[in-house]
Amino acid sequence: MKQKLIQITAGRGPAECCWVVAQVLKYFLKEVQEIGLSYEVIHRSPGNENATLQSATVKLKGSDVDAFLKKWLGTIQWVGTSTFRKYHKRKNWFIGVFELDTVVDQKIATKDISYQAIRSSGPGGQNVNKVNSAVRATHMSTGITVVAMDSRSQHQNKKLATERLKQKVWETHLDKVKQIVTDQWENHLNLQRGNPVRVFKGTDFKKMKKETSFKHKRNQLKNDLRNQIK
Repeated sequence: MKQKLIQITAGRGPAECCWVVAQVLKYFLKEVQEIGLSYEVIHRSPGNENATLQSATVKLKGSDVDAFLKKWLGTIQWVGTSTFRKYHKRKNWFIGVFELDTVVDQKIATKDISYQAIRSSGPGGQNVNKVNSAVRATHMSTGITVVAMDSRSQHQNKKLATERLKQKVWETHLDKVKQIVTDQWENHLNLQRGNPVRVFKGTDFKKMKKETSFKHKRNQLKNDLRNQIK
């Protein structure tokens, strides 16, 4: 069963683009459910306005995941009037949907972690400051460190520290990859605006059919030519 990580991002776009990310996420997950893929939203970065998202990261699993993503990866366009800036003239807003390949196989081996027993602090009885029951776990290649002192058992604290460290390293790595994707999105945005994979319209976010032929463009060119001749 294939697994993919997908980021839906507004890049450094304004509040309108962040609103589009939130709407696209809903639409995206609805289609995921309809075709029977399993999913998990593993991260959301809120926008500055209510009900907006700067980015969202989704883990997908299923045999049909590649075919599904062909309809989504790329630029998404929303055609509509800003609800945040009443007199803003702009009508076209763009966000990106990207695959985060480099994160999927990110694993941490136990050999990459160093452990140190330390004394617990705070309430917990007479033994809390006398026994080295707390555990500090450090990921040696990144220097990321966590401490677990939830239990009086050093073994249990070591287990908790390991789980927390793996989660923290994962999140740190994911943040770095998302930043790389955001930078790439900013660099290529102007080139991708003319060829969105999906187009939505209006505050009700209805999907618009994408042109499957050049008939519309040909007619537009003819009209432009006629206007120039007149």
